[in-house]
Amino acid sequence: MVFYRKYRPQKIEELDNEKIRETFYRIFANENYPHAFLFSGPKGLGKTSAARIIAKVVNCERKAKRTTKSKLSKNQVEPCSKCNQCVSIANGTNIDVLEIDAASNRGIDEIRDLREKIKLSPASARKKVYIIDEVHMLTTEAFNALLKTLEEPPNHALFVLCTTEPHKILQTITSRCFQINFKKATREELIRAFERIAKVEKIKIDKEALEAIAGLSDGSFRDGVKILEEILSLSLGKKITKETVEKKHSITNINLQILEFINAFETQDIKSGLNLIGKIADSGVDLKFFAQAFIEKLHKLLLGKVGINDEKEETSLSMSELKELMELFNRAYLETRYSVIVQLPFEMAIINWGEREMSNDKQETEDRIKPEQTVGKKTEPKKAIEHQQPRLLGKNEAFWGEVIERMKGHNHTIAGVLRGANLHDMEKKMVTIETGYKFHKEKLSELKTLQALEEVCSQIAGKKMAVSIILKQKGR
Repeated sequence: MVFYRKYRPQKIEELDNEKIRETFYRIFANENYPHAFLFSGPKGLGKTSAARIIAKVVNCERKAKRTTKSKLSKNQVEPCSKCNQCVSIANGTNIDVLEIDAASNRGIDEIRDLREKIKLSPASARKKVYIIDEVHMLTTEAFNALLKTLEEPPNHALFVLCTTEPHKILQTITSRCFQINFKKATREELIRAFERIAKVEKIKIDKEALEAIAGLSDGSFRDGVKILEEILSLSLGKKITKETVEKKHSITNINLQILEFINAFETQDIKSGLNLIGKIADSGVDLKFFAQAFIEKLHKLLLGKVGINDEKEETSLSMSELKELMELFNRAYLETRYSVIVQLPFEMAIINWGEREMSNDKQETEDRIKPEQTVGKKTEPKKAIEHQQPRLLGKNEAFWGEVIERMKGHNHTIAGVLRGANLHDMEKKMVTIETGYKFHKEKLSELKTLQALEEVCSQIAGKKMAVSIILKQKGR
């Protein structure tokens, strides 16, 4: 049996998240506990394991025999893990504890079936426990059916809803549940989990190796335990060291590759950046780990620009460029979860950066050519557009050029994005900007950017103007 399943927590005290442990002890110290829970948080943090522990806590036969009604101690709250109820729940054979995968059973029929069967008393347990995993995947109709059950549940029923995307849960459902947020595990919590396994398995591993594995785990107990098991299988019985972990995940040259990657952006060598990502992917290095290390490096450089840390390395990238790169790669990091090709989100981030630089270069070339074309010609002083009357709004090209020029004072990066966009339409009180890329649309639609655009357009037009950002339709 794989480590993650073999060492799945069976009692509250075995949960590695201290906050969750204390919350459970407090809730179940008396019989007046909620009838529905909502567990939310990233994958691999033990939400389903915690739900099964709750099923044990409310059904443990040892607890059912107690006669006192006083507040229970932590030891009394713990399930015994030895009675028939605890053992059958752990084995997944308890007919009164039902687990539903909402990702596979999204329909109204499944929830209606649940509503009918929930009326029946438990076969042998004190409580019927319904664990609904990935509950956000239910259809709207199924959510509405579930809501009716949550509003008036029978006394013998308890619900535990688990989700990685709580924002997709209907507010009416959320309001009827006791919410517990499972945050990413800290380094200390991850190491605690690894040490627990290492002790039982008699694994020889030093503290630095445990810390290195924790760094690779992205705050996930499940991912961390998988990494520990992979490294153990390659250690051939020898003590696991930090070097063992680095060799397995090809981390040794990461720092050099990050510097090479930064240089590609500094020199606008997009081809080299794409080649490096491909080389890293082919070598078996975890691209998510590389991206995390890259973002951390950019963060240090950014703080170094304002003198917050002691980062001595110089970079020709400006603060706005460092911020944009961090945003691009942070978004790419999150998108890897849904990408068919692992490196694709990172390649798209590099290409988006390349398009931005090409737009900047094109504008700079045009700016250099224009003065040469006017040599020998009599030119009149340029009037400030903000003093012109709204009747001149028909001169879209001049208006758009002035918008871009003024936005440089607000944000040079945004001005670069605008150069790659178009002035789609200009009505009496509305300026519509069209972008060719979704990322550019999102960038210009950010609240502060949109407010700056509206302010600039209003100044130029001489009256209040609103701004709308649209995405160019394919085929146009």
